[in-house]
Amino acid sequence: MFTELEDDEFDPLMAIGSGAGTIFGATGGVMEAALRTVADVLTGEDLADVEYTEVRGTDDIKEATYNVAGMDVKVAVTSGLKNAAKLLDEIRAGKSPYQFIEVMCCPGGCVNGGGQPIQPGHVRNFVDLKAKRAAALYSDDKALKYRKSHDNPEIKAIYDDFLGEPGSHKAHELLHTSYVKREK
Repeated sequence: MFTELEDDEFDPLMAIGSGAGTIFGATGGVMEAALRTVADVLTGEDLADVEYTEVRGTDDIKEATYNVAGMDVKVAVTSGLKNAAKLLDEIRAGKSPYQFIEVMCCPGGCVNGGGQPIQPGHVRNFVDLKAKRAAALYSDDKALKYRKSHDNPEIKAIYDDFLGEPGSHKAHELLHTSYVKREK
């Protein structure tokens, strides 16, 4: 019977997180996490500077140019659908100078999304909750042992033992999806 089972520790799989994963909830966090890995992969070094602060914050559209392995990479980060529309209009018009764009639907990112606790008016009208929540994520990021996704030993083990290398057929098949329009 289930209630008679001895107590035991949970399997540790996926118990270790990285700062890169933590900051995904803030606008600019996905971009910064990706840049941390791309910079290491392209330079072949374990770079100590993992902060890409120009893509942080709650401005409508944030732009930066980073020199990665001798290449200038122009990036843009936006959140909120109105701001995303501006970037998409640039792309459609062939005027976008960016090689990498991050778009989050909720203004400020997931830290300001529908899954967040609802605050009373006397709080939300006078406190920039999305900025405070993002600051908490970046604080957590700084305190974590692993700040880059590709340094997480559990992720390394999953690739070594099962998926092969990043971008492999198996990894793509299991970790990616596609969408098809469905009739209502």
